[in-house]
Amino acid sequence: MQPQPGTSASEAVELTLAIGGMHCGACAARVERALNGLEGVEAQVNYATERATAFVPAGVTGARLIDEVSSAGYTAELVGEDPQPPVADTTEVDRRLRSLRRRLLLAAALFMPLCDYSIAFSNHPAQRFPGWQWLMVVLAAPVVTWAAWPFYQSAVRSARHQTSTMDTLVSLGILAATSWSLYSMFVLDTGSAHPSGSGIYLDVPGGVIMFLLAGRYFEAWSRKRSGNALRGLASVAARDVAVLDADGREERRPVSGLAVGERFVVRPGETVATDGKVVLGQSSIDQSVMTGESRPAAAGPGDAVLGGTVSLTGRIVVQATKVGRETQLGQMMRLVEHAQNEKAAVQRLADRISGVFVPAVLVISTVTLAVWLLAGSSPTTGFSAAISVLIIACPCALGLATPTALFVASLTGANRGIFFKGYRALEASRHVDTVLLDKTGTLTEGRMTLTELEVVEGLEEDDVLRWAGSVERASEHPVAHAVAATAESRLGDLPEAEAFVALPGVGARGTVDGHEIYVGRAQAEIPSALAERCAAWENAGRTVVVVASDGAVVAALALADQVRPSAAPAVRQLQEMGLRCILLTGDNEATARAVGRAVGIDEVLAGALPAEKVAVIRRLQDAGRCVAMVGDGVNDAPALASANLGLAVGSGTDVAINAADLIIVRDDLRVAATAISLARRTLSTIRGNLAWAFLYNLAAIPLAACGLLNPLIAGAAMALSSTFVVANSSRLLRHVAPRASSERRGFTPGWRRRTPVLAPPT
Repeated sequence: MQPQPGTSASEAVELTLAIGGMHCGACAARVERALNGLEGVEAQVNYATERATAFVPAGVTGARLIDEVSSAGYTAELVGEDPQPPVADTTEVDRRLRSLRRRLLLAAALFMPLCDYSIAFSNHPAQRFPGWQWLMVVLAAPVVTWAAWPFYQSAVRSARHQTSTMDTLVSLGILAATSWSLYSMFVLDTGSAHPSGSGIYLDVPGGVIMFLLAGRYFEAWSRKRSGNALRGLASVAARDVAVLDADGREERRPVSGLAVGERFVVRPGETVATDGKVVLGQSSIDQSVMTGESRPAAAGPGDAVLGGTVSLTGRIVVQATKVGRETQLGQMMRLVEHAQNEKAAVQRLADRISGVFVPAVLVISTVTLAVWLLAGSSPTTGFSAAISVLIIACPCALGLATPTALFVASLTGANRGIFFKGYRALEASRHVDTVLLDKTGTLTEGRMTLTELEVVEGLEEDDVLRWAGSVERASEHPVAHAVAATAESRLGDLPEAEAFVALPGVGARGTVDGHEIYVGRAQAEIPSALAERCAAWENAGRTVVVVASDGAVVAALALADQVRPSAAPAVRQLQEMGLRCILLTGDNEATARAVGRAVGIDEVLAGALPAEKVAVIRRLQDAGRCVAMVGDGVNDAPALASANLGLAVGSGTDVAINAADLIIVRDDLRVAATAISLARRTLSTIRGNLAWAFLYNLAAIPLAACGLLNPLIAGAAMALSSTFVVANSSRLLRHVAPRASSERRGFTPGWRRRTPVLAPPT
């Protein structure tokens, strides 16, 4: 977010407010509108983190912002400067989730008895028994009071500020249906020789409350997961650091107290506290969190290291060059937070039209009552028509259109390994035309594997592999783990390496079977045949290490991150859906190209850091593309949050999963195409539900106002409309996953159509 035009960066001040009392995306939008209503203020409200970030001109104080939020019906307090991004209190979020869950369970438990008895007592008066009215009251009271309380709260809050939402109409419909049912049971049918049976439809508010609570619970749970993205990113950072003073003594202090220019120590296994430059020592740095590259990078004096990465081997001393939010990790957090601010502004269609629809229905109901009374009809007739208008207009189908489709789609998706977290994913899926795929952990397994072994003449492969495995088993390096794992799986128990020495950034040395064995970077002349083989491997993007015995190179090993078996079929499915596929990775060019060839992707963008991935997405979006991003790592979180549609591989990090809109929980990338297809189908179903709900109201309200529908028929029609929405949503259970042409035919045709290659963004 940038200051408004006409306000210079030097004049604008950034303030952060903690917002209290928000219950839905509409609440966040209302607070945002209130803040942006102040002259010169540009604000964004993040519903997931319950924070508002505002650029304010000179003269606008934090107290003024707090007053504006309070006037909108919410609480606010200023948040002090913090190097970490704001994250909502999980205790309050969990409390709300528990409250919604309890209300939902109660409504679900009482809905079926209410439904059975309402139908029985309305249609078969002979089944009534003394005190039957009180049984209905006992069943309905907990649902229409305690379970529905969140809707009443929202309606009252809106009324206090002269606004209305769908909760307003839902509350009025619930109260009207309940009131007329009580009037019918205790007045119309009391003492009558011929019970009317009219108006007993307490099952209607019970069903509405149950389904709407399910939707509200789903939204709150998704919001919590969204906030977890920022908490997960923050957890990557180090909490404290060993700072060196002028005399070289170590002082342990919180990372927040670290200043630019200070030196700190990083030992093997520790997280680098902040961005800096190595001034002493050597180590291998696992930077997969930041770049996604599976191979550790050697770091020595003069090399730059990033906060959040992990030192694997040696002890190093680092001089801090950036701290707090200016670090690469801090920028990643800000990117995710900014993207989530954009998500918070997305509102459902039902909320957008409530400002017109709700007042219109109230006016129509009031006018209906007045017209009937002026026409000389009895108060009962006029009240019946007015109540019918409220009941028939109660947005049951409108309120159920989205949550029921989401509920059914989530069941269908769960059976196929898919979870989508909200309406935004559905909306974006309709327009997606470009898919960016991360490499490490997404298209590949995410771990190094020994793929090839070449030995000089006169030696056996098993002997050389046993020597290398014995030495590497004592090392902590990921490449060493891959070599040792292959040797153990192929040869069984390995001998212990004597006199083992780790050589940070180079390799390892030890004695096995009386030979001094070295494994690592080439330190001696490589025989010509092996040298050619090593060059070919490196050109193909492999990691190459050599094995030396008593100073002479005797073998070379090639290691690679293996491509997932499902990657190539998944890419074919996406391409056959008409989607442009691009491989976007922080890994090196040669490795990325090799993986691209293996899975059938021609467009490859390599060496992209997290911020650069976001920049690629922005350029594509500016060019009119609707972008989906598939990833799994912490470094993918900003891109997943910034893309129109983020898909996280479920085997990936929690940070990526929480930042994404769609989660693939199976270890099968082909589910990505299924997820997009299901999301599109779900969106189409929701749109059909909404269209039906609007048409139903447009047709039914005039009939009710004219007295052609009594409250009982109005309630039945409303229930029928809701039943149609539920039935239409249930069709999602029959959704069929797309298959690539090769899967349908059982072979890979050489003539298959390839998606035209478009120039990569520049």
